[in-house]
Amino acid sequence: MVHFRLLAGVLLYTFIVLFPQLCRGIRSIPTRETNTGAVEVPSGFRFAEAPDYRNGRDCPVSTTDGRSVSTCDPSLVHIAMTLDSEYLRGSIAAVHSVLKHASCPESIFFHFVAAEFDPASPRVLTQLVRSTFPSLNFKVYIFREDTVINLISSSIRQALENPLNYARNYLGDILDLCVDRVIYLDSDIVVVDDIHKLWNTALSGSRVIGAPEYCHANFTQYFTPVFWSDSAMSGTFSSARRKPCYFNTGVMVMDLVRWREGNFKRRIEKWMEVQKKTRIYELGSLPPFLLVFAGHVEPIHHRWNQHGLGGDNVRGSCRSLHPGPVSLLHWSGKGKPWVRLDAKKPCKLDHLWEPYDLYISSIKGHYYAHNEHQSMAFFYRL
Repeated sequence: MVHFRLLAGVLLYTFIVLFPQLCRGIRSIPTRETNTGAVEVPSGFRFAEAPDYRNGRDCPVSTTDGRSVSTCDPSLVHIAMTLDSEYLRGSIAAVHSVLKHASCPESIFFHFVAAEFDPASPRVLTQLVRSTFPSLNFKVYIFREDTVINLISSSIRQALENPLNYARNYLGDILDLCVDRVIYLDSDIVVVDDIHKLWNTALSGSRVIGAPEYCHANFTQYFTPVFWSDSAMSGTFSSARRKPCYFNTGVMVMDLVRWREGNFKRRIEKWMEVQKKTRIYELGSLPPFLLVFAGHVEPIHHRWNQHGLGGDNVRGSCRSLHPGPVSLLHWSGKGKPWVRLDAKKPCKLDHLWEPYDLYISSIKGHYYAHNEHQSMAFFYRL
């Protein structure tokens, strides 16, 4: 028996030495250090390591004593974002911006939702995030695209048909049940203010989500004439207690306890099922949210979603900022800042995204994070 155990131990040690990759976990994908100090993973993405942002004196003292931070810790700011190969560069810049401007960056937990069959696997994406932000508190969840694929209708822009765009509908199911509140952020944003201010938004009454509202927008354009001609459907917005306003779903504060209790996932799905039978809207994941929540949203200051910087969904033309202070810039629309910068055809405001870009291009031989850029101080018009 002793000889058998000794032999088994020798064989196990030999296996680990000869085939180490088979024995490693999700955060041990093989990487290599480049001469720029960046880490490159097999996907071909290369990002510089971000600065190590630490909490200030007035931040809560960590109770983990060096242990891993729990996803269930209610004292943390919880942020949910999607993570995929197409928008990865934007996601990394968004995370960088949040940490850079946060008063307590170590008190933030990121919940990343990755598609099951993305060209860059969730394992690779996890390692890439870890190598770029070594001290980041985060967890990667896998989103099964077959959850929603049969409910998606064609849209005005093909990118809007990506199943991952609908992951926000399922955050109540995807995230750990102990997570009862979360800020949802799109990948094409940068935050230029302390995210804790947004986190402290109170959702009054029974409201489930909070977002900047735009009540002067032409609400009728988000639905087809078929919708408005059907009294049963258009009557959704006719309640005397409901004054629907447009809001953008790329920035939301969400009460996941109320979300789960009210089964809002299913309410959104029902409208998607109607859309499959009768075309009542042209855009992707936004209209079902409007149908369920417009008029029942906790209004948040417009500074927290300066959206539309990517232009419309067809041309992606340049746009200017809305009047007023800015805490979050959002390149919603077709045009993305990293695409226009690489094409040497940037819009003026794309240069405000550039300081947060950690991507390293083999063509440029440098990365944006090391460049000097104009001050962001003008955003803080409190």
